[in-house]
Amino acid sequence: MTKEKSKIQEYVEAIILAILIAFFIRTFVIQAFKIPSGSMKPTLLIGDHILVNKFIYGVKVPYLRSTILPFREPKRGDIVVFIYPEDRSKDFIKRVVGVAGDTLEIRNKKIFLNGLPYDDKHGIYVDDFIIPGAIQPRDNFAPVTVPKESLFVMGDNRDQSYDSRFWGFVEQKDVMGKAMVIYWSWDREAFGVRWSRLGKILR
Repeated sequence: MTKEKSKIQEYVEAIILAILIAFFIRTFVIQAFKIPSGSMKPTLLIGDHILVNKFIYGVKVPYLRSTILPFREPKRGDIVVFIYPEDRSKDFIKRVVGVAGDTLEIRNKKIFLNGLPYDDKHGIYVDDFIIPGAIQPRDNFAPVTVPKESLFVMGDNRDQSYDSRFWGFVEQKDVMGKAMVIYWSWDREAFGVRWSRLGKILR
């Protein structure tokens, strides 16, 4: 009877330890996310499953969102996962276009950063129609300066992304991590695996 209890105790302890390790890794080191929309096409497609490095920007205290071990701050070009400012129950993924102190402006779809044309390597445009700024800010956006400890983010699919042009800045404390790699990709329309995307490093 004692040996049986000892084995059960060992199993329970092993399970608890595994759960604690998994919780620690998910909270502080790495987390998996699924892409639900096409706002980051062609970099990320609907059905891509990605791993996000939660350690790169420092260790954050859960719920308080304060950073206790800062390593580096998000920089332009990083693909980041963050808490959506308008609904904190949701996570969004976008690319950093502007960091604190940057001034951004959009004129007829062209991005200007600190008064100069932005080298937009990742952005694509699928709609030739230009919307006046008086109607909505997608294609024409008045100059704004990114506040301290904040980011201006946009989807790579510029014409089909709901991002900082519409709802404002992301506070750095709400950034969960940097997207690293696609570990799985499922095309629900073709009902098949996108094998060529597996293992793709995100840049």
